[in-house]
Amino acid sequence: MKINCIIVDDEALARKGLEKYVKEIGFLELVGVCKNAMQANSLLNSEKIDLIFLDIEMPMLSGIDFLKALKQTPKIIFTTAYSEYALDSFEFDVLDYLVKPISFERFLQAANKANRHITEVTPVVVREAVPEKEEDYIFIKTDKQLIKIVLNDILFVEAMQNYIRIFTRNEAYMTLVPLKKILEILPVDGFIQVHKSYLIAKNKVDAIIGNQLLIGDHKIPIGRSMREEVLSVLVGNKVLKK
Repeated sequence: MKINCIIVDDEALARKGLEKYVKEIGFLELVGVCKNAMQANSLLNSEKIDLIFLDIEMPMLSGIDFLKALKQTPKIIFTTAYSEYALDSFEFDVLDYLVKPISFERFLQAANKANRHITEVTPVVVREAVPEKEEDYIFIKTDKQLIKIVLNDILFVEAMQNYIRIFTRNEAYMTLVPLKKILEILPVDGFIQVHKSYLIAKNKVDAIIGNQLLIGDHKIPIGRSMREEVLSVLVGNKVLKK
């Protein structure tokens, strides 16, 4: 499956570099290259676009303001020279945040992530009743099979509009249910919501870096309004002090 994408950046050199990267990746189909948000808006109204490589700091209309104006938003990967927008980007379900200068290795990583999100077959969680606390697994239904997920294997859950992705050490599963549904299923003593789009397994956090939680290779944002509660639950009085 080809992923139709566009590049939106006001810098000519940046557009040229991203265009070169896109053409190296077989599953990306470059539909257009835009130098501002207005050109991108016109293209979105005339073409089916799955993914946007979007700059933030642009004249007339910033990338963030452009996203706010869209009714239906394709998947977004920010490409910017400004790292300070990273935490804010999570408010828009952005797939990834690439800081210029962007290496091809980092670009490929983001593109592969987009490919997983856009082309992955969507399974469905099958469960009519809220499980008892002693139950330690759920089932994920695909087209032809039921997949058992042990709760202790879950690292975190990411919400994307009406979908969620359940991440384990070796796999990620997508299902068409809201985040509140999985919150009803998972035991409260083992999991905590840390952001409007994320809940995590408490015992899987490897480190806390600023407003982010590190779980393996994944960085999970902490919601500003949830930070105090999250740190209290995860850290409590377990900090070793001199």
